[in-house]
Amino acid sequence: MTVRIVTDSACDLPAEVIAENGITVVPLYVNFGSESYLDGVEMSRGEFYARLPSALPPPATSAPGTATFTGIYRRLIDEGASGILSIHIGSALSNVCNVARMAAASIGEVPVRVLDSGQITLGTGLLAAQAAVLAASGAALDSIVASVETLAKRMHSIAALDTLEYLRRGGRVSLLKFSVGTLLQIKPMLKMHAGKIVTDRARTSGGAIRKLLDLAARLGPLESIALVHASALDRLEQLRREVEARFPGVPIRMVGEVAPVVGAHVGPRSVGVICVKAPAAGLEGS
Repeated sequence: MTVRIVTDSACDLPAEVIAENGITVVPLYVNFGSESYLDGVEMSRGEFYARLPSALPPPATSAPGTATFTGIYRRLIDEGASGILSIHIGSALSNVCNVARMAAASIGEVPVRVLDSGQITLGTGLLAAQAAVLAASGAALDSIVASVETLAKRMHSIAALDTLEYLRRGGRVSLLKFSVGTLLQIKPMLKMHAGKIVTDRARTSGGAIRKLLDLAARLGPLESIALVHASALDRLEQLRREVEARFPGVPIRMVGEVAPVVGAHVGPRSVGVICVKAPAAGLEGS
């Protein structure tokens, strides 16, 4: 059985990982006013973050239509796919999964499974990469789905933002909270696991990174870590050094730059970690 893996551009996988594993990536749309661009095709991450601070109204993102997904699924079938697993950004943040499911329902030739990762950025990407490795080994579709769902239960994403400004622009925080937070120089933090987002905060940029690592340490033994940044290479390197010192022996699987669908809300200079708990660490999904 030849299973093919599909994901979206919010997965933040490096290009070489996508190519090596034969993963098909559906680009999402980045919308600045009436202008729309395909993420990673018509607009790079660098161009997005350069325009973001001065963009009024703030940019929006959107999924392509069902016809795009249907066309991709049918192309993969024509190339010999006997099954397709489509893994996408958590539905709490985007309607990509819903669009993919509608497209999958129109495919009758082979099974097409659509999986809500319940995750953001490389949280989705690591699941797609794992699925692609299993597919390359000849694993059956149901077996791949089960393995990916188990891995998703062990995955936690934690982000340290540099400012409340972009959450405010996107309507994610009230003006009063924004004013008080700015006065106190609060650095917001976001945590995502199993489709649920919770917030936290720190007082300084350095304190945010320390708290981020404290939160990661509370998860228990870690199998691996991935790092992400939003146009923040200097903070990324600081984070890398502190992760290596705090979690010696835990491999950093990969590094990615945050896609516009998340970057529009977290803003430039945000950094984050995607933590995969060791299998023996507590109960599944804890």
